[in-house]
Amino acid sequence: MNKTIAEMKEGESLTLPLLVVQVTRGATNTGSPYLSLTLRDKSGTIEGKLWDVKEEQVKNCVPGRVSEISCEVLRYRNALQLRVHRLTPMDQQAIELSDYMETTTIPRPLLKQKIQDALASLTNPVYRGIIGRLFEEYEKPFYDYPAAAKNHHSFVGGLAEHVTGMLDLANEVVRLYPMLDRELLISGIMVHDLGKLTELSGPVVTEYTLQGKLLGHISIMQAKIAEVADQLGFGDSEEALLLRHMVLSHHGQHEFGSPVLPLVAEAEVLHMIDNLDARMNTLEKAYAQTEEGSFTPRLFPMENRAFYKPKKRQGQRK
Repeated sequence: MNKTIAEMKEGESLTLPLLVVQVTRGATNTGSPYLSLTLRDKSGTIEGKLWDVKEEQVKNCVPGRVSEISCEVLRYRNALQLRVHRLTPMDQQAIELSDYMETTTIPRPLLKQKIQDALASLTNPVYRGIIGRLFEEYEKPFYDYPAAAKNHHSFVGGLAEHVTGMLDLANEVVRLYPMLDRELLISGIMVHDLGKLTELSGPVVTEYTLQGKLLGHISIMQAKIAEVADQLGFGDSEEALLLRHMVLSHHGQHEFGSPVLPLVAEAEVLHMIDNLDARMNTLEKAYAQTEEGSFTPRLFPMENRAFYKPKKRQGQRK
């Protein structure tokens, strides 16, 4: 059985099949060409470098294809990286891409049940009508797509895991703060990232689409909510307006992409829950590839901080 990326150790020499996710050409200070590769299997991703690359090797490095990688595992800037010696194309007809994709560990039937339960709990006809219509349209890709091209929940089923995790958090927050309108908060969570189904290309080699680059998922979804609300006869309702506000403000700050700041309590909580769930997933992935008693690499989504992974102490949850 091949070693996975998560099991790799510094100093090992390996030959194993990996999915090529991204390829970037570069040149050293002396003009020698090289390739920067992003490689993936079900356990995660790792960066690799192919030095002194020849043109024939460039042709063999195709994003979205699995290749046999002969490499050495190194440590660079406190993160493991591969020095690729040879990349050999494989017969893609014999490859099952899902074997090389990181996927949610939560069973799909459970994710679907959580979404169905959340929808069934909505009694307000505006929220129930809009959310129900949107999930009828987007149901299939919703359970396949990642929540992001990189950073948090960037794996098959990541969007559904992110949303259902936020729903669990929201139900606890509402219990502690009964002033909150639960139906508005739940509805906002369910649709806040649905625009990513248009913004991103898909779960295999995730890139930004033309609409994604020009409009962004926030603008895409607030416009879609307005369209669906008009179709259902709810276009002039305060609920539809509030739901659009939830989407428009969920990044919390202008510099993070929100056209408006949160101006109702539920929008503020949505932003906080979104940020909490995303950051915890980022740390979980970083800790999984970090030995106890050492630091993670610097994490861009966490203000470029490196986090210490404590040694297990008596009574600490495993």
